Amino acid sequence: MYLLNDHFWYATYSPTTFDLNTHEPPACILYRECTSFEKKERLVSKKVSRKRTDIAESQSKATPDKRWKILGLSMSIVAILAAFALAQDRFTNERSQRDGSSSLAGSPPAEFTYELVATYPHDRNAFIQGLDFDGETIFESTGQYGRSTIRRVSLETGKVEKWLRLDKSLFGEGLTLFEDKIIQLTWKRGIGYVFDAQNLKLLKTFNYRGEGWGVTHDGRNLIVSNGTDKLQFMDPNTFKVLKTIRVRDGKWPLRKLNELEFVDGKILANVWYSNRIAMIDPETGKVTGWIDLTDLRPKSLGREDVLNGIAYEDGRLFVTGKNWPKLFEIKLVQK
Repeated sequence: MYLLNDHFWYATYSPTTFDLNTHEPPACILYRECTSFEKKERLVSKKVSRKRTDIAESQSKATPDKRWKILGLSMSIVAILAAFALAQDRFTNERSQRDGSSSLAGSPPAEFTYELVATYPHDRNAFIQGLDFDGETIFESTGQYGRSTIRRVSLETGKVEKWLRLDKSLFGEGLTLFEDKIIQLTWKRGIGYVFDAQNLKLLKTFNYRGEGWGVTHDGRNLIVSNGTDKLQFMDPNTFKVLKTIRVRDGKWPLRKLNELEFVDGKILANVWYSNRIAMIDPETGKVTGWIDLTDLRPKSLGREDVLNGIAYEDGRLFVTGKNWPKLFEIKLVQK
């Protein structure tokens, strides 16, 4: 017991004073006789301290649940952002194909329709991924796993004269005639083939990065699409990428570029799920025209049976689609 400031103070040792939060060791405590007001104040102080401890324990127990809630909220936000990006991509393509609006300098894309020159029979079961013409014979690449082929077809009769089936693990894609050879792409495996155009004998294989969709050439280099807004120019012998351009319809990127054909200094490109063909400047990537072929598509076809396949030679332009029963020769007419 001590006398301090006119009060008697008592010293005692209490093991109950060990603080679980701060981990301080037991200590001696000084206290004195208290007035009734001080007793009440001390009682309130103890209640507040106990309440804070209860709250802390409650929060500690609730932490795992809150973490799961936060994780769930984060995943929801990511899903919403991904859906928004997809919707924006679709809106961009649709708007680009609809009106070709542009805030950049220059005139808007020219609009073309067509005049039907002739109609030819075509294999209803040919899932066309690539098309070309040498002036007499049609060359086709068809897709689908286990059904992908490369073949020579009679223009007049639609009869398959010679064909070769790809390995069932490959999905056939774009095709182009380059000199006396056929160059064919596959979808996801990054494998391309070079065939003799006359007998379809395999001459060599090559590899490339990314997906293969469409392919054509400008007389010097191959031009390849991969389903994005990019077109790659490749050396036809080494298959090395020489340059890449991005395709724009005004200020909007034009994605899902598919089958290609080089016509009079322009790249014609099918756009997946569109009934229109884009006309592209190979130097700038700018869309300079749109060819509307909506009326050509047979009404009875399925959703996947889209316009896909462009061939050009000696001033003759041919188009068809996946599983279409007809091949059309057309002449472009500017609106």
